[in-house]
Amino acid sequence: MTTLPQIRFLDRTTPPHIMTLVFITGMSALSMSIFLPSLSAMTAYFETDYAIMQIALSGYLAATAVLQVFIGPISDRFGRRALVIGSLSLFVLASIGAAFATSVEVFLLFRILQAAVATTIALGRAIVRDIVPQNQAASMIGYVTMGMALVPMIGPMIGGGLEQIFGWQATFAFLALAGLATLTLAFFDLGETVKGQGTSFRDQFRTYPELFRSPRFWGYVSCAAFGSGAFFALLGGTSFVAAEIFGLSPLWSGIALGAPAVGYAMGNYISGRFSVRAGINRMAIIGTLVAIFGLGLSAILTLVGVNHPLSFFGFCVFLGLGNGITLPSVIAGSISVRPHLAGTASGLGGAIMIGGGAVLSQFAGSVLTIETGTMPLQLIMLGVSVLALVSVLFVVWREKRIA
Repeated sequence: MTTLPQIRFLDRTTPPHIMTLVFITGMSALSMSIFLPSLSAMTAYFETDYAIMQIALSGYLAATAVLQVFIGPISDRFGRRALVIGSLSLFVLASIGAAFATSVEVFLLFRILQAAVATTIALGRAIVRDIVPQNQAASMIGYVTMGMALVPMIGPMIGGGLEQIFGWQATFAFLALAGLATLTLAFFDLGETVKGQGTSFRDQFRTYPELFRSPRFWGYVSCAAFGSGAFFALLGGTSFVAAEIFGLSPLWSGIALGAPAVGYAMGNYISGRFSVRAGINRMAIIGTLVAIFGLGLSAILTLVGVNHPLSFFGFCVFLGLGNGITLPSVIAGSISVRPHLAGTASGLGGAIMIGGGAVLSQFAGSVLTIETGTMPLQLIMLGVSVLALVSVLFVVWREKRIA
């Protein structure tokens, strides 16, 4: 039996404490969601269009997608600690710059620079793999990423409350302070954990054609991209829907944004409990059907004239639930198609998934108006959820052909 290495808190000569890793990975999720209840207020402050302000989310996601491809080889070459400290430092400075921005262009520049903290998601998982054996890594990663499941529930509530009391700038001041606290914790508790040189850029890019030629890889990745894309579309339009269509306060907008996260946490539990028994393809089909059911029922209610925050945000719990069931399975499938290319598949699949989310979030924010109501956003989310189901059914069909 292999035992975990000895850990002493705030001692860089021993592996980092699990709470340090939770805070490091949680900062990215906090940065992505905490400001969303303030989007409408920020649009008015900068005297711009909502679609322009929406770049604060879509641009952030696009930068995150690019980083997903490069962060692995960079951290292999220069070390995990250096990148964690560097990305958190840049995040703190960018948060301060965003809080004091006087034009939308300057704000968006600093907002996209905040995406540097997204590197900590991949780095947190890599650090776990560095310090514990493979058979224990999955369990520890589960605890580390727990913060990423919980933060979207409370982050928008915090941001909505801060904006309602102090103004939207307070949200970015809070991010700067939280980032500084996390940076301090990482500085004193996180030593270097990387061993060896890992995979170079040249070796990583050389493996792309083999993945690109795999229909099942594209099926799994497409399912993940479309499934999560529905959620990113919701993030893109939810501030406008909550504030302009339903007239919710920033605090209640933040609470409404937490609904899908509740469902996602439930879906993760179901996935962990039943995925081994049911198989990843069946779990993915069930998850996409759950999302389609909830989003379809919500759209039907809107068509018959039921326009209420509960009928919109309440049924978004089904979107989170469906994604919580689907995504762990299709992500596992995408990195298992070519086991010897698991690292490359993880980075490339993550980039495609988040990059697609960036496009959908921007598109969703651009098509919503007071006159259209919530229907365009509901149709976008429902449509891409159907495409997610089609993608996993393609995988099932392909596996039957090659069986």
